Parts: sequence; C-alpha cells; structure tokens
Amino acid sequence: MLGRTLIFAAAVFGFVALVVPMSDEEADDAAGDGLTQAGASGASASADWFAGDHTLRRQSDGHFYASATIDGVPVRMMVDTGASVIALTGSDASAIGLYWDDDDVTHIGQGANGAVFGVPTRLDEVEIGGMTRRDVSAVIIPEGLGVSLLGQSYLSQIGAVEIADDRMIMSSR
Repeated sequence: MLGRTLIFAAAVFGFVALVVPMSDEEADDAAGDGLTQAGASGASASADWFAGDHTLRRQSDGHFYASATIDGVPVRMMVDTGASVIALTGSDASAIGLYWDDDDVTHIGQGANGAVFGVPTRLDEVEIGGMTRRDVSAVIIPEGLGVSLLGQSYLSQIGAVEIADDRMIMSSR
C-alpha cells in the first residue's frame, strides 16, 4: 500500500513539474504577447523554468513584452532596458491599487519627446517567469504612456538579460 502511495506521489510531482510551466506558456501565447519558456517542447520549457530562465519573443513591432504580476495583479509590460525604473500607466497603477493626487505629479526626467511627469512609488512585489523581486522602484505616468515599461529597477536585480536574434532570455542565475 505504501508503495502505491509513493508511486502516486511521484507521478503527481512529475505531472506538476512538467505541466505547470507549460500552462504559463500556453496562457501567454493565447494572450498573443509572444511569451514562451525557451524552446518549443514542454520538456525544454520545463528545463528552462527549473534553470531560472524565461524567454520572450520579439514581436512584430520590434519590442519584447512580458506578462508580469505586480502586487498580485497581471500587467503586460514592454521591456525597456534604457528605462531606469518600472514605469506604470495610470490605468495599470489603478488596477494594482496605487492612487495619487494631481498634486503628487512632478517632473521625473527627460524622455525622447521631452519632459516626463509622474509619481515616484515602490512596488511590493514584481514577478516575471518565476523571478520575484520585492520593494522595486517605479513611477506612475498618469497620462501619455501607452504601455507599462519594465525598466532597470527590476532588470538589474535578476541575473542576466541576453538578446539573441528574436529572443530575450531573462535569467535568475
């Protein structure tokens, strides 16, 4: 009887280890944001997940997008390696539960199109592909930002970010 229980437990563990990472991949691909665990097969996706890698595919607009979970809320973000911090759209910030007054908005820097105004904040938790970082600097850009940006306040805390061809590999090693 104990032998059957151990075999069943091992089978469940093996199933979870292989299927959970594939479920993330399938959900991301169904959303159309081009996310995948590296590799085409479930086995390689699972191996990358265990290794701490998360691979993003370049989209037709030339950018990489990540499905992040910020303070428990899913947020689609464009990876911007030139951004100093995470920049949240006003609508994403509201969805996360962040609020601000117009009086809080201040000049935070210069962008390609001129002065950038926003509200500095900190995020309790940011998770992408199993890589969770806590107490991450961010700014809320109430107006004028089309998509939230994943900047260096998160990227510099993970092990490495590599771009090869049309893939960006984020690694926690």
